[in-house]
Amino acid sequence: MKKKTLDMTEGSPLRLIIAFTIPIILGNIFQQLYNIGDAKVVSFYLDENAFGSVGMTAVVSNTLIGLINGFTQGFGILTANAFGARDEARIRRYISGAARLTALLTVALTALAFIFIRPVLTWLNTPAEMMDQALSYVRIILAGIPFTALYNLSANLLRSLGDSRTPLYCLIGSIVMNLLLDMLFVGTFHWGIEGAAIATLIAMGICSFVCFFYGVHRFKEYMPRKGDRPSREDYGNLFFTGLSMGLMGCIVNIGTIILQGAINGLGAETVAAHTAGRRLIDILMSLIYTYGFTMTTFVSQNEGAGKRDRIRKGVRIACIIVTVESVILILFSFLFAREIVTWIASTENEKIRELATLYCRVMICFFPALGPLFILRCTLQGVGKKIIPLVSSVLELTVKVFAAYFLVPQFAYMGVALAEPISWVLMTTILTIGYVKWWRKVSGKEKA
Repeated sequence: MKKKTLDMTEGSPLRLIIAFTIPIILGNIFQQLYNIGDAKVVSFYLDENAFGSVGMTAVVSNTLIGLINGFTQGFGILTANAFGARDEARIRRYISGAARLTALLTVALTALAFIFIRPVLTWLNTPAEMMDQALSYVRIILAGIPFTALYNLSANLLRSLGDSRTPLYCLIGSIVMNLLLDMLFVGTFHWGIEGAAIATLIAMGICSFVCFFYGVHRFKEYMPRKGDRPSREDYGNLFFTGLSMGLMGCIVNIGTIILQGAINGLGAETVAAHTAGRRLIDILMSLIYTYGFTMTTFVSQNEGAGKRDRIRKGVRIACIIVTVESVILILFSFLFAREIVTWIASTENEKIRELATLYCRVMICFFPALGPLFILRCTLQGVGKKIIPLVSSVLELTVKVFAAYFLVPQFAYMGVALAEPISWVLMTTILTIGYVKWWRKVSGKEKA
């Protein structure tokens, strides 16, 4: 077991957290490059409307993908807990149940996505000049939901067992393939925005199957056997833990969709600016929220092993790391954000450059609140506390709705830039209170 996985219940928490996080950080950076690759090729070979269409539809597809990823993260939490408890039979039952629930969820979401995508884009005030390209692009992306689900399930289960490298290697391969296919389909074959979507579909499909079959081969001892049928209780635990995680991500993304509708109402140039600024912010955020993924595994394994003192120590170390990184990223953004968003958008349009730079600089100043948010939320999820993280997500939705209907009409794009930072401060406050109450409760029990 120790040869194949990273056992996070023994050894230095600092070393374990860094060693586990680095591959995930690289994986998330490559995931963002995935998105930037499409947008950059489209902006270079096509026009600003096509570029804005790629970014605008991302909030819709990301909501569905986020729901699936949230469910599979929840499955991973229970698997990591069983791993920490050294219960191999329970691991196999959880993996079996997770695969079946993911398949059902994927079928349902894919069908609903194709039925409602046009009404959703209309409701989002999609500019008329963008509608046709947006529909062409997003429908192909939605066809790849089964591939994305397979990858997320495989990646989250592998991470729960202590393997954060395999998902990275698979993703690197898909990134290279995606960029090459982008240039071939869009630049050489002139397939337009559909070519970028097809490139993503093919690359993610190959990535997901490689990750899945490699994981099956590498961890044969954890693969379900004939007698490892999940019980009703197992299905209940998997479903409700996954639902908690999935709803949390879905609620956040619904707020993002509502906010995107307000952004679309500001015009095509603002949509293009937001697409460019968001691409950069997503990369910088991945350097922070990745530690949350690590803490999910770290906390779940140690909770299963009954080592809560290690959980507290790990939380403290992770918070220090993300705070130091946040300060560095603030300096980086103020020095280089303008040049980077200009390159991403492939534009000399001054309004696009100014708005994208403004967005990045406002957002980055609140990263010191964002880091602890991810650490504490994932910690509470790892110890089985589902309500407080969910409440924090509802709060984020509320702030985004408030921004869409009040801040944006009053302050235009500055209202967009302030929406998430306001929610981060409020969410971190709630999660800190929840974490302190949990620790006082469990430490009091242990002393007694």
